Amino acid sequence: MLLRHAMGSVLRRIRTERGATLRQLSERSRISIPYLSEIERGRKEASSEILAALCRVLDVTEGELLTLVAAEFAGTPVLSLLPERVVEPLHEVAEPARPGALLLAA
Repeated sequence: MLLRHAMGSVLRRIRTERGATLRQLSERSRISIPYLSEIERGRKEASSEILAALCRVLDVTEGELLTLVAAEFAGTPVLSLLPERVVEPLHEVAEPARPGALLLAA
């Protein structure tokens, strides 16, 4: 899959979820209907300026768009972009702490 195919698929999905037509998106973003259609079908790659305008109109951040595109490109659902953190258990302190003293794990 090409990146432009994933981008187009995500943009179309966001637009339809918002209940917007290509015509409405075109009017609000000032991007022609044929060009929007080409982007959604993955035939054209949108510039960063075009993507910023589409994000503004579709009420999605560029980061959210790219996260969805990455998931579409990879073919996997996105739960989180951050790896799970492993939390080390705290070690017990050998001697009792004085009141007001900081406890540090060894």
